[in-house]
Amino acid sequence: MQRLASSLLVALSLALPIPAAATTQDEILRAAVLPGWRSDSGTHIAALRLTLAPGWKTYWRSPGDAGIPPLFDWAGSENVRSVRFHWPRPHVFDLNGMQSIGYKGELVLPLEVTAIDASQPIRLRANVELGVCRDICIPAALTLDAALPLQGAADAVIDAALRQRPQTGREAGMAGIACQIEPIADGLRLTTAIDMPALGQHEVVVLEPGQGSVWASDSVSARQGNRLTATTELVAASGQPFALDRSKLTVTVLGPDRAVEIRGCPAP
Repeated sequence: MQRLASSLLVALSLALPIPAAATTQDEILRAAVLPGWRSDSGTHIAALRLTLAPGWKTYWRSPGDAGIPPLFDWAGSENVRSVRFHWPRPHVFDLNGMQSIGYKGELVLPLEVTAIDASQPIRLRANVELGVCRDICIPAALTLDAALPLQGAADAVIDAALRQRPQTGREAGMAGIACQIEPIADGLRLTTAIDMPALGQHEVVVLEPGQGSVWASDSVSARQGNRLTATTELVAASGQPFALDRSKLTVTVLGPDRAVEIRGCPAP
């Protein structure tokens, strides 16, 4: 529990606002909704486009110990049952020995919107909270409001972002994955073994528990031939060992120019 609190304090200290005279959110960040098109399955493919000032970055859904997670609230939307994110492959950054994961310059985040009634228009409204960082981080708050067309048209920018998604394990030639769990004083230690060809000289393994109250540390990984192993510590709000749902685990391997995303991790 103490490690979880320390990590949160780091993220909060990075998010302290800088003096107003130095810069403003509007100078750092521009946001727009790309309206997109209706897919053959009846969902609507749109995107959030974030344009950042030179040198600034924002964060992936799992931002690392030095990052700030993005938050999305779609409560004000009309005719929206659910919104699914299709995150493009992020980049790994290192700041003073601490790791963060995210995007510099621009992020086009494809959104797959499922309507309550696919024959009716969709009004997408959201309150978004982001961390944006350069030498220091500031919190950014966005309010989005966009009417999505009933048909729409293909968008090359959204299509390019969709093509940057991580590969599946099968696409990457993965032969198998297994996770070994052992209790520790304030949670669980998870050791993941992935049999898969290397993605490059430097690989980062990110484990997402899929359980909202569980914090995951940055992984320590090593490779021997086609086997990549990574160790992560998981801490729940209770500060004690807990029951882990293996089916909710997401393991992402980030390489220099591609990534692999694996859902679920069985026992050895």
